[in-house]
Amino acid sequence: MVEQATLQSNKLPTIEDPKFALDNFNIQNEIKASARRGQVEPVLDASRFTVPTCICLDLEDLKCFEAVERQYERWGVIFHNSLAIQPSNPAFPTYSGLIVLMGAPKSGFLEASFLRPVNSVSAFVTSSQRLVLSAYDRDRQLLAQTALPGSNLANSDSPISPNTLLSINVNNIYSVTFCTFDGQFTLDNFRFCL
Repeated sequence: MVEQATLQSNKLPTIEDPKFALDNFNIQNEIKASARRGQVEPVLDASRFTVPTCICLDLEDLKCFEAVERQYERWGVIFHNSLAIQPSNPAFPTYSGLIVLMGAPKSGFLEASFLRPVNSVSAFVTSSQRLVLSAYDRDRQLLAQTALPGSNLANSDSPISPNTLLSINVNNIYSVTFCTFDGQFTLDNFRFCL
């Protein structure tokens, strides 16, 4: 059972909740965001969307061992302490494709900052330790947290499957952090919704 912690009285669903199934997000419009520098794409303008719109990052355009920071800025997100990798360790399988993100050079930590506030952030995570996803407002005040309660490495005796969906749904998210103490983790299918 996953424990959920929030600062407000509103209780977020746990990761086992069927509401977290990707098909149940009631997403009207999803954009697959590319990191390709050669494509001419306008900066994302959230004001033009009238239905819930989600941006799912296509990590396959990244090169292995590429530092990831401003590649998705035109889509509204900037990463800090993030590296694109093609996992060679079978304990960290990908969810889709070959490339995932990991916290590096400082292990166990990754941050994503949004140019405009978002209302939902999710990713499929595989971690060697307990992993906490935290959401913050414009003033860096904690809005909500959710956690992977322990390791979910592939080919281990963990009761939690690799690539478990972690998600936070709360208004006015300006940044999120993924943090694990003394461990490694990978993220795949990073998605945020306006």
